[in-house]
Amino acid sequence: MFTVLTRQPCEQAGFRALYRTPAIIALVVLLVSVVVLVSITLIQIHKQEVLPPGLKYGIVLDAGSSRTTVYVYQWPAEKENNTGVVSQTFKCSVKGSGISSYKNNPQDVPKAFEDCMQKVKEQVPIHLHKSTPIHLGATAGMRLLRLQNETAANEVLASIQSYFKSQPFDFRGAQIISGQEEGVYGWITANYLMGNFLEKNLWHMWVHPHGVETIGALDLGGASTQISFVAGEQVGLNTSDIMQVSLYGYMYTLYTHSFQCYGRNEAEKRFLAMLLQNSPTKTHFTNPCYPRNYSTNFTMGHVFDSLCTVDQRPTSYNPDDIIAFEGTGDSSLCREKVASIFDFRACHDRETCSFDGVYQPKVKGPFVAFAGFYYTASALNLSGSFALDTFNSSAWNFCSQNWSKLPLLLPKFDEVYARSYCFSANYIYHLFVNGYKFTEETWPQIHFKKEVGNSSIAWSLGYMLSLTNQIPAESPLIRLPIEPPVFVGILAFFIAAILLCLLFLVYLCLVSTKKRHSEHAFNHAVDSE
Repeated sequence: MFTVLTRQPCEQAGFRALYRTPAIIALVVLLVSVVVLVSITLIQIHKQEVLPPGLKYGIVLDAGSSRTTVYVYQWPAEKENNTGVVSQTFKCSVKGSGISSYKNNPQDVPKAFEDCMQKVKEQVPIHLHKSTPIHLGATAGMRLLRLQNETAANEVLASIQSYFKSQPFDFRGAQIISGQEEGVYGWITANYLMGNFLEKNLWHMWVHPHGVETIGALDLGGASTQISFVAGEQVGLNTSDIMQVSLYGYMYTLYTHSFQCYGRNEAEKRFLAMLLQNSPTKTHFTNPCYPRNYSTNFTMGHVFDSLCTVDQRPTSYNPDDIIAFEGTGDSSLCREKVASIFDFRACHDRETCSFDGVYQPKVKGPFVAFAGFYYTASALNLSGSFALDTFNSSAWNFCSQNWSKLPLLLPKFDEVYARSYCFSANYIYHLFVNGYKFTEETWPQIHFKKEVGNSSIAWSLGYMLSLTNQIPAESPLIRLPIEPPVFVGILAFFIAAILLCLLFLVYLCLVSTKKRHSEHAFNHAVDSE
């Protein structure tokens, strides 16, 4: 018996101790703690929910030559391929004319913005006001004013900056954008709204649409007009009208050109100046583009107080002299006369030239014509796409109308616009057919649109999309199954339980071993006696 007792290891002694009640309880607690610890750790790692970081907002003021429009945009804060998925949520037209008209009283510009800005504050959540960027982009009206009177242009911008710095938003500045930028942003807007950059797949993820071609953009403002489209592979990059544009991870080679003084308002002033130059009378003139039985008076300053018509001023120019125009409603003569505001001969019959000697690749694919182009087509009771013959017949019919009939033909009658639609229609004909060289076959590829869905086709949306490339994306929020403090507490509790159980089991093992040694010594002593 002595030999057996002295050869029992500690493990056997401890193992027997485990059969005792405290040891069994400790072992059960140990196993349960391990299982619980592993389980909650796996749940915390694999069952976490990734949440988008919410919405961001941006505000753009499109300060055109004839009006200012305020747009509010929003996009997911995590963005998509470094460009925000932006949508228009609000639009407000500022009362009055464009900001360039305040050249003599720049201090009055902020008053015009007040009504729209109050509405904008209601559209953007209050807690996001300070982080919401607001930009003002001025276009051709201010470009002309800067060329004509840079001091006046700077004073207008300074007045605007002073006003917006007092607003609760993150004002990023008021700047005059170039005609080329205006063209590019308009093209971005058109293609974005048409879904040519992004679309949702079956899993509701934003992806680049496969095999989708882009659409060209035709924009008509008050002081300039822009054409932009993806150029062919054969186009060289040695011209300033070819640009590389990166959006949603893709690169586009874009042709874009802005024609200063060819906006609807400035083009018509140049047309009126041409009529004055070629008239034998000095105070009364006929205008074949004005409706029959319509007459109006202008000051000489109305026609010639512009950088676009300064070269056409008569030698005895007095801005306060009154001149009278009478409409004849002669569609054929109107079309013939309007052609004279373009210099088509400067191209010398080159195919890669529009007018005024400006380089342009051959137009291809579909186009969207918006802003002034859309409003003119709408006045002719046209929209979407249609044949060139349809456009010509509608223009001819409109130009032949008596002035008294126009309020019945137009859904929204405004004298300034109504008297000029005939001019605008013939201007569009020459610009598109003789300038951009659309033909009877390619004309139906032009779609006259105002908006897509609830978003206006305007350069401002493209501007916002471009700016979101520069706005840092926010990290996604992660919602855990167990709140971190609770998880840490549970983790600490069960780790402590495991450690205590292990210590207790080791203690039992040591106690049992010591007891066996004592019994062995006692037995050895008894045997010796």
